[in-house]
Amino acid sequence: MANNTADHPPGNSVAEGNHEGDFGILMTDLRCLMELRSAEAVNKIRDTYGDVQGICRRLKTSPIEGLSGNPVDLEKRHGAFGKNFIPPKKPKTFLQLVWEALQDVTLIILEIAAIISLGLSFYHPPGGDSEACGQVSGGVEDEGESQAGWIEGAAILFSVIIVVLVTAFNDWSKEKQFRGLQSRIEQEQKFTVIRKGQVIQIPVAEIVVGDIAQIKYGDLLPADGILIQGNDLKIDESSLTGESDQVRKSLEKDPMLLSGTHVMEGSGRMVVSAVGLNSQTGIIFTLLGAGENDEEKKVKKSKKQGPPENRNKAKTQDGIALEIQPLKSEEAAESEEKEEKEEAKPVKKVNVTKKEKSVLQGKLTRLAVQIGKAGLIMSAVTVIILILYFVIDNFGIQGRPWLAECTPIYIQYFVKFFIIGVTVLVVAVPEGLPLAVTISLAYSVKKMMKDNNLVRHLDACETMGNATAICSDKTGTLTMNRMTVVQAYIGDTHYKTVPEPDAIKADTLETMVNSISINSAYTTKILPPEKEGGLPRHVGNKTECALLGLVLDLKRDYQPIRDEVPEEKLYKVYTFNSSRKSMSTVLKNADGGFRMYSKGASEIVLRKCSRILDSQGQPRSFKPKDRDEMVRKVIEPMACDGLRTICVAYRDFPAGAGEPDWDNENDILNELTCIAVVGIEDPVRPEVPEAISKCQRAGITVRMVTGDNINTARAIATKCGILLPGEDFLCLEGKEFNRQIRNDKGEVEQERLDKVWPKLRVLARSSPTDKHTLVKGIIDSTVGETRQVVAVTGDGTNDGPALKKADVGFAMGIAGTDVAKEASDIILTDDNFTSIVKAVMWGRNVYDSISKFLQFQLTVNVVAVIVAFTGACITQDSPLKAVQMLWVNLIMDTLASLALATEPPTESLLLRKPYGRDKPLISRTMMKNILGHAVYQLVIIFTLLFAGETFFDIDNGRNAPLHSPPSEHYTIVFNVFVMMQLFNEINARKIHGERNVFEGIYRNPIFCSVVLGTFALQIIIVQFGGKPFSCTALTIDQWLWCVFIGVGELLWGQLVTSIPTHHLKFLKEAGHGITKEEIPEEELTEGVDEIDHAEMELRRGQILWFRGLNRIQTQIKVVNAFRSSLYAGLESPESRSSIHSFMAHPEFVPLSEEEARISTIKEAGDEIDPLPSASSGARGGGEPPSASPNSCELSI
Repeated sequence: MANNTADHPPGNSVAEGNHEGDFGILMTDLRCLMELRSAEAVNKIRDTYGDVQGICRRLKTSPIEGLSGNPVDLEKRHGAFGKNFIPPKKPKTFLQLVWEALQDVTLIILEIAAIISLGLSFYHPPGGDSEACGQVSGGVEDEGESQAGWIEGAAILFSVIIVVLVTAFNDWSKEKQFRGLQSRIEQEQKFTVIRKGQVIQIPVAEIVVGDIAQIKYGDLLPADGILIQGNDLKIDESSLTGESDQVRKSLEKDPMLLSGTHVMEGSGRMVVSAVGLNSQTGIIFTLLGAGENDEEKKVKKSKKQGPPENRNKAKTQDGIALEIQPLKSEEAAESEEKEEKEEAKPVKKVNVTKKEKSVLQGKLTRLAVQIGKAGLIMSAVTVIILILYFVIDNFGIQGRPWLAECTPIYIQYFVKFFIIGVTVLVVAVPEGLPLAVTISLAYSVKKMMKDNNLVRHLDACETMGNATAICSDKTGTLTMNRMTVVQAYIGDTHYKTVPEPDAIKADTLETMVNSISINSAYTTKILPPEKEGGLPRHVGNKTECALLGLVLDLKRDYQPIRDEVPEEKLYKVYTFNSSRKSMSTVLKNADGGFRMYSKGASEIVLRKCSRILDSQGQPRSFKPKDRDEMVRKVIEPMACDGLRTICVAYRDFPAGAGEPDWDNENDILNELTCIAVVGIEDPVRPEVPEAISKCQRAGITVRMVTGDNINTARAIATKCGILLPGEDFLCLEGKEFNRQIRNDKGEVEQERLDKVWPKLRVLARSSPTDKHTLVKGIIDSTVGETRQVVAVTGDGTNDGPALKKADVGFAMGIAGTDVAKEASDIILTDDNFTSIVKAVMWGRNVYDSISKFLQFQLTVNVVAVIVAFTGACITQDSPLKAVQMLWVNLIMDTLASLALATEPPTESLLLRKPYGRDKPLISRTMMKNILGHAVYQLVIIFTLLFAGETFFDIDNGRNAPLHSPPSEHYTIVFNVFVMMQLFNEINARKIHGERNVFEGIYRNPIFCSVVLGTFALQIIIVQFGGKPFSCTALTIDQWLWCVFIGVGELLWGQLVTSIPTHHLKFLKEAGHGITKEEIPEEELTEGVDEIDHAEMELRRGQILWFRGLNRIQTQIKVVNAFRSSLYAGLESPESRSSIHSFMAHPEFVPLSEEEARISTIKEAGDEIDPLPSASSGARGGGEPPSASPNSCELSI
C-alpha cells in the first residue's frame, strides 16, 4: 500500500496569496463537502477540486509549509470562514437567580403569612375594641403601639428579601467561578499546526481555515479538516455518529476528519476546512440553540402536565435527537416521531436510573428529609395547640359568643399562631446546610488549584476524602518522566554506561542511529535548555526522547537523517499501540526492495528476532535458547535495576521477492535482526515515597498499574514504598492476572477477583482493559465492611474507560491526552502523585467542614424548636419572635456556614482511616456534643424565661397581649440565646472530641471576622432594633451577664468532652449512607446498582412539601452548575460529545435539561448501539467503546 501522501504542486513556497482576491472556495462549499462521508467525499473532491492539493491551492495554503501566520491573512480568513470559537450560552442574570431563590417553599409560606399579617394590621373593624371581644384586644397601652402591628409582617418580608439576595449572590458567584475555571481549562488546550514551515503549538481558538494541523494519537480534533497525509490513522467518531467502531482514515477511502472526534491510533496532517460554528459540532450546537426557542413554547404547553422534572424530560428530547442523528439523514424525521411517541415512557424510567449522587449528597438529602419531617410535625403540633388553647380558653372556659365584629381580631390571632408555626418550621430546617456544602466545595476547589488539582466535577473533591484505594500509573506519576538511556547491549557486549562511539562497529552504529532517527515520531525532538546550564527539553514521547538522547550521546545527530528522509518518504508506518507494544517504519530502497526499522518492548521484539548483529557488525543466527540466555543475563538484570528495556531491530525485504502483504502484520513483524537492547532509566520522584507512606497511614492502599516489565515494576514499587520488605503482597503480570480471575469461558468472575485484589500491589504488562477490570472489580467487590472508593490516574487515550469507571479519575495535565482529560474528574496540572495526597486532604476537609457546620446548626435547631414549641404551648407566645428566629436561623447560619466551611486542612486529617460510604454524617461524639450543649442552653433559657424577671429585677414579659411593646425580659432571653450560639460556634470547630477548640484559629481569618461581625450585628439589633426585632435596649450590666452566660458554653464544652463516648451506647447516629439491605429486591436491577433512596423517598409524594423545604435540592442545582461540565451524568459514550470541553462552555444545556438528557440518551443509546453495558457503579454508564483491547496506546 503506497503511503497516504498527496503529490505536491510544484514550487510550493508559503502561499501568501493576494489579499485582494477572494479565496477560490466558499464557506458554503466547504460546509457541504464536510457533510459527506467516505467514498462520496472522495468522489466530490476528485470531481470538483482534483485532489486535496486543489483545495489547499484554493485556500492559498501549502501542505508542507503551512500558512504564513501573517496577521492580515489570518484576519482575512476569520472574515471569510469565521473563528474557531463557539459562543457560550448566556449566563443566568442576577434577577433570574433571585427568582429561582424565591421558589423555595418555606420562603413562600413565610411571604404569604407576612402579607396576611400586614393586611390585617391595617384593617381596623368598627367596634372591634368593644368589651364583647373580651381581653383579646385589651391591654394595649396606646393607639400608636397597636398601629405598629404592621412592623412584624414588614420585618419578615425584609428578612426574606435578604435571604433571597444572599442565596442569589452565592449562586451568581459560583456561576462566575465556574466560568473562570472553564475558561482556564480552555486556554490550556493547544494544538500543533505548521506555519512558515515551523511546527508550533497555538491555542485552539486561534486555528483558522487553511491551517495545516498535525494530528497524533490521543488528540481531540478542534476543527473539521481533510487529511493530507496519514499513517495508520484510526478515529473514534462515536461522539458525533454514535458508532462505537473506530473509523480508518486514508486519502483513498475516507479523508474527512470531524471536530470533536478522538484520534485513537496513528498520526497525520490535515488541512483545516471548517472552524467554530461552521464545523460539524458547531452545527449541532446551532441546532440545539435554535431548538431552545421552540422549547420555551413547549414548556408553556406542558406546564399543566405533572411535576417539573417530567416537563424538563419532555423538553430535551428534541435536542438529544439532534445530537445523535447521523447528520443529514432521512431518519431524522422518523426519529422525531419516534421520540414524540416515547415521550411518556422515559419519564417513569428515569426517576430510578438517575446517576448515583455523590456519597455526601446522598447522606445530606436523607438527613434533610429526616429533619424536615420532624420540623413539620413540630410546627403543625405547635399551631394546633395554640389555636385549641385560644379557642377553649375564650369560648369554652370564659364562655364568650363568637361575634361577627370580633372576627378580624380572632383572625389576627390565628395568623400570629400560624406565623409562629411557620417560624418553628423555618428554624427546624437547616437552611444553611446546602450553603455550607457549596461554600465548602467551592472554597476547596479554588484552593486545590494552588495544589495543582484542577477539579472538573465538583463532587470529586469530596469523594476523594473517602478514597480507600488509589490505582496509579508508574511513568510520570510516580517517576519523573524524564527518561535517559543508562545501559546498553550492543554487539555482544553489555555496557553498564553509555559506550563511547568508537567502541561500537561503524556499520552497527550507522544502522542503529538510522533506525532510531527514522523509526520515531517526527514530532519527538530534543530542544536546547531554556535556561543556561539547564537540562535539554524533551518534546513528544519521552521514551523516544531517551533514544534520541542516546544518538546525541554517541556524538551523532538525528536531524540531518530526518531531513534526508522526510515523513512523506516513509512508505508505511505501524504506529505504536498497546496491543502491538512496538512501532515499525518501512522505507523503499532505490533497488525496489524495502527496509523496515522496528523498536519496542524487548521481550516482545526479541521473540520476533531470528538474527542478531555480533561484535563485528555481522548478523548471526539468534535461537530461542540464545534469547532465553539474553533475557536471563541482560534483560532481567536491567529490569531489576528498575530500567525499562527497549529492543531496536530491522529487517530487509529483497527486491526480487515482490512487494510483501503489508496488512499481514504477523508475517511482516518477523525474522527481524536485533541491533541493540537499551535500558532506560526513569528516576522516582524524590517526594513520592513520603507521599505513599502518608497514604498508607491514612488507610489508603496504593497499587501500581503499569505497562512495564514485571521486574522493572517491582524495582520501582519497592523504591516508592508500595512494596514493603517482609510483607505478603502480590505482583502479577496482566496475563497471569487474567488467568486467575477468568473462568473457562474467559468471563471475569467476581469471586475469583475478590481472592486476588486485596493482596495485589503491582500489576505489570497490563493492558487498558486489565486496568478497567481491576477498577471495576474493586468497586463492585463486597469483601470487607464497606464498599471501596477507588481513585485512578491515567494519561493515555486507552485509560478513558478506567477513569470513567473509577469514583475519582485523575488525568495528567502535562502528559495526558485530551481523551484522558475528557474522562477525568480532576486534572493534575503537575502530573505528580503528591498532588493526589493533597486532594485526599482537601476531600476529608470538606467532609469535616460539613460535619462541623452540622454540629453547630443542629444545636441551634434543637434548642430553638424546643424553646419555640414549649414556650408557645405554656405562654401562648413564642419567647423567640418570628423575626428573631429568622435572624438566628437564616443570617447567623449563613455566616456560620461561611466560617466553618472555610477551615484550612491540616496534616492531622491524614492520620485517620477514611470514612466509609455508610459512615453516618453525625457520629456519636457529635451527637453527644449536640445534645450536651442543647441541655445547657435549654436549662439557661427556661430559667431565664420563667425566673429571669426576679433574677434581673425587671418586669415579667410573659402573657403580653397582642401588639404590646417589646419587653426587656424577652430581649434578654433572645440575647442570651444568640451569645450561646456564638460561643458554641467556636466549640463546633472540633468534631472528634479534641480539647483545644482554639487550635489554629488565627489561620482562618474568615472565621474570626464572622464571629466578630455577628457579635457587632447583635449589639446593633438589640440596642437599635426596636419594634421590628421586638428588642429593647439593655444596660451594660445585662450585656455582661449575657456574654458571661455565653462564655459558659466554652467551659461546658470541656465538660461534655470529658464524658467518654463509648459509655453512651443509647446515642443514635444520623445521616447514614444507603445500605444494601434497605433497597427492595426488585429495584436492584442490572445497571442500577445503587438507587438513591433519599430520592425515592422524596418521590413518594407524601413529602412533596419537603422538596422545597429541603433547600438542598435548590442548591444541588448550583452544585450541578458547578460540576456539570455538561456531562457529569452522561455516561453513554454516544452522548459524551467531547467537544464540549474544548471550546464550548458547559452551559450549553440548561441545567434542568441536564437530568433529562441522561434519560433520553440512555434510551437513544439502546436504539443506536447495544453496547455491553457495564453495571453502573458509582458513576453510572456503560463501558465506553474504547475498551476493546487493541484500540489504543499505552506509553511503554
